[in-house]
Amino acid sequence: MKLKRLLAFGIASLVISTSVPSMASANSATDLIDTAKNYIGTPYRYGGTSLKSGIDCSAYTQVIFKKNGKSLPRTAAQQFNQGKAVSKSNLTTGDLVFFKTSGSRISHVGIYIGSSKFIHASTSKGVTISSINDPYYWKSRYAGAKRTATFGETAVASKPAAQTVRYATRGEVANIVVKTLGLHRDYSAKDYTDVNSKTSYYNEIMAATEAGIFNGGNSGRFNPNDSLTRSQMALVLTKAFDLPMSTEGNFKDVPADYYAAKHIGALYANDVTKGYTNGNFGVDDKVKIQDMQRFLDRLK
Repeated sequence: MKLKRLLAFGIASLVISTSVPSMASANSATDLIDTAKNYIGTPYRYGGTSLKSGIDCSAYTQVIFKKNGKSLPRTAAQQFNQGKAVSKSNLTTGDLVFFKTSGSRISHVGIYIGSSKFIHASTSKGVTISSINDPYYWKSRYAGAKRTATFGETAVASKPAAQTVRYATRGEVANIVVKTLGLHRDYSAKDYTDVNSKTSYYNEIMAATEAGIFNGGNSGRFNPNDSLTRSQMALVLTKAFDLPMSTEGNFKDVPADYYAAKHIGALYANDVTKGYTNGNFGVDDKVKIQDMQRFLDRLK
């Protein structure tokens, strides 16, 4: 877990400064949930609005959404009247989930974080994570969900926005992975035809190759200045983090015999990404530096 955090930190250092565009929705589902999780343990206080001294359920959702560029009204009942209704089977990260904990009125709200879980300000535990299907309490009190903010990707990577975009190169990623994991060359691999001692990140590229994290395929070339596709990134992440292969995901653009199908399935199974809202994974899309951080955040 420590190495995962270090890797995420290292790749995050590549992210260039950009100005956040003005928009009605929150920056991304991951940004929203990361903000929400920062306050786990905050005590509950009826009518409270402070993330330090105490807060109630609807004030908590209101504050978290506000920190991510989205306005919500104050009470759970008012928030229930916002946005688009979403069925339980179609919940995505960032949706608001509502409960009737006192009679027939909407009296509790939280933020859906995926895998049938939501984060909320509980009267007994303060800000915590619970299951919407908890048979002892929440399941029978579930009242519905609303989508008040839209995100390009439901789990991690956001779709292109009006901001500066830079794509991660193979050499850059090899450099960060090797330095973060403390890998060293064992000189078991021969140089690529397009990589030599004068190439940027030469030793790191070779160390990553010797560790089995990268390879040049049958061409004998590494292509250090090329960007990575999302499929190639799936291979890198599964190898670097030793994730078990999986057939989960069922993305429309990932056939069962696709070379990276089980690596992409591994990311899905570990909640690293659920793909785009159109049902595709985006196998040939280039990976932005900004989105790489969102992938890695899910591996912490």
